[in-house]
Amino acid sequence: MESQRQKKISALIQKDISTIIQDFFRNKTRTNLIISVTKVDVSSDLSISKIYLSVFPSANFSKVIDVLNKSKSEIRKKLSFLLKHQLRIIPDILFFTDDSLDYIDKIDEALKGGGENPIK
Repeated sequence: MESQRQKKISALIQKDISTIIQDFFRNKTRTNLIISVTKVDVSSDLSISKIYLSVFPSANFSKVIDVLNKSKSEIRKKLSFLLKHQLRIIPDILFFTDDSLDYIDKIDEALKGGGENPIK
């Protein structure tokens, strides 16, 4: 169960990390991507934050994660600059996929009669 403090920190990190990631890809790679930060989970000791990303088109997700993992220290530094007055210790960041949209598409296709049965 998340505490009120964890929820506040998650919301702060989600807002700031989304602008950082958008600026990062706009300035560095210049590819046609839509990257959304769908959820941020912060551990109970506030040392680790799990950042869930949704990427469109989803075929580029592995490339996006590789680029983000290689520049994790730069992103964390920018995040610490933005959050230095709210947090004493900036949590370590981990990037994960949020494949809920793909899962919803599969269910939608199955309900329309095309595709594989998701209940199997």
